[in-house]
Amino acid sequence: MGDSTITEASLKAALTERLNAVHVEVTDMSGGCGQSFTSLVVSPQFAGQNSLKRHRAVNAALKDEIASIHAWSAKCQTPEEWERDKAKNGGEDHPPLDGTVGGHVQGVDA
Repeated sequence: MGDSTITEASLKAALTERLNAVHVEVTDMSGGCGQSFTSLVVSPQFAGQNSLKRHRAVNAALKDEIASIHAWSAKCQTPEEWERDKAKNGGEDHPPLDGTVGGHVQGVDA
């Protein structure tokens, strides 16, 4: 990645390409400074994998990017799991925003 800026869009593009993801949502929780991200990654590659293997695959796919940021979290699902959860949650699909205020970590200024 070099010294280029890491953004929601760059992480989304990398995950989509590297994991053949069918759906990716990335949220910058640091107020735009690019240091704390949460994500939802939906890929058929996760089929048959437990949570740990899925997270290892995501972390390996973003090895260089993760080394340049402060915090990273990911929710990893197969397309079937994602569709099931969307139906259960009334069509809502977004990364987990636990511990945030409006999707941003409180006390962080951009």
